[in-house]
Amino acid sequence: MRRTVLRRLLATAVLAATAGMAGLPAQAAGKEIVIGGSIPMSGVFAFAGIGIHAGIQDYVKMANDAGDIVGHTLRYVPEDSAYKVDQSVAAFKKITSQNKVNFYYGDSTAFSKTINPELDRAGSMIMSGASFATELNDPQKFPYQFVAGPDYTQQFGILLRYIAKEKPGAKVAFVYSDTEFGRDPIERSRGVAKELGLSVAIEIMTPPGAVDVSTEIAKLRRARPDFTIFHGYILGPIPEFIGQARQLGLDTKFMGTFWTMDNSTVMQMGAVAEGFMGVMPYNYYYDDSAPAPMLDKIRAMRREYQNVPYIQGFLSAMLYAESARRTLAAGKDMTAANLKAALNSIENFDTGGLIGVPITIRGNTIPVGRIYRADTKAKRMVPASDWIELE
Repeated sequence: MRRTVLRRLLATAVLAATAGMAGLPAQAAGKEIVIGGSIPMSGVFAFAGIGIHAGIQDYVKMANDAGDIVGHTLRYVPEDSAYKVDQSVAAFKKITSQNKVNFYYGDSTAFSKTINPELDRAGSMIMSGASFATELNDPQKFPYQFVAGPDYTQQFGILLRYIAKEKPGAKVAFVYSDTEFGRDPIERSRGVAKELGLSVAIEIMTPPGAVDVSTEIAKLRRARPDFTIFHGYILGPIPEFIGQARQLGLDTKFMGTFWTMDNSTVMQMGAVAEGFMGVMPYNYYYDDSAPAPMLDKIRAMRREYQNVPYIQGFLSAMLYAESARRTLAAGKDMTAANLKAALNSIENFDTGGLIGVPITIRGNTIPVGRIYRADTKAKRMVPASDWIELE
C-alpha cells in the first residue's frame, strides 16, 4: 500500500513538473491554447499512459519551439488518472475549473462516455483519448470527440480485407475477452466478414487474461480456421493460445488489434510470436522504409524506442494543433463546434510519416491501417501489407 502511494505521488510530481515545462519557449507570449488530460501515469494502464504523456509533451514542445501557431502557444496540463473513472472525472473537473481548456485527452472508453454530457454543456473543447471504441464513432452522440485512428470495428474491417485478399473464402475465428472492450467489434464484424465472402468458423469468448485455454483450443482445432483474430486483450492469453495450437499442429494465422500490437508487447511472447500479425494505424518508432520527417524529429528527441501509445498521444496533439490553426486562420472563435468543424475539414493531411499515407478525418475516426508481422529474429514488427483505407 505504501509503495502504491509513493508511486502515485511520484507520478503526480512528474506530471506537475513536466506540465510546468510543457514546451513553452523563453520568448513565449500571446494567447494560450490549453490541452488538458486525464493521463494514467499509475495503475494497470501506466505502460500506455507514460507513453501518451511523453508524446503529447514532445509535440507541444516541438510546436512551441517552431512558433507555428501564430500568436499562440500550446500549454499541456495533465493529471494522473490511475485509469480510474472517478479519478479521471475529478482530474477533468480540476483542470477545466482552473484553465480555459480547448482540448482534452481522456484515458478510457468509460471516461469518454461519462464525460460526454459535460463536453456538450461546455461547448468549449474537443476531446480524443486512448479509446478506439466503435461507440465513439458517432458524430450525433459524441459531436465533440474523435479517435486518432480507426475504431475497433474498423480495425477488424482492415484485418478482414487483408484476409479476403490473401485467401478468398477463408474461414476466420474471432477470439475475444468477456468485456465491453472485447465484445465491441464482434457483432458488426460478422456482417463485414460475410460481405467479403469470408466465413466466421467459430467465436470464442474468454475471461480477460485467462491462462487455461485447453478447452478453447479444442474448439479451435475442430473449427480449423485459416485465420484467428484476437481482440480485447493486451497479452495474455494470446501466447498460450498460439503455443498450444502449434503443439497440436493447428495451421492458422494469428492476428491482433491495436492494444496487442506494440512491438515490445508482441516480443514478450517469445518464440511463439514469429509470424504473428495484426493491424496498426501508425508507423512504428523505428520505421525507416520511407521518408518520415516527424519520426526523424522524434528519434532525435528520444533515442530509445517509443511505444505506439506515444505515437498516438503525439498524433492527438498534432491534430489538436491543426484544428486550432484552421479555426484561427478562418477568424472564428475557439468553440467546440468550430474546432470540431476544423478537425473534420482535414483531408489528405501529411502527418510527417506518423501514418504512411495522407489522412482524412471521416466522422469521428481516421479509418486507415496497415498489417504488420512479427519478425522475432529482428525483434521487430515488419510490414505485411500496404496501407488499407476504409471509405
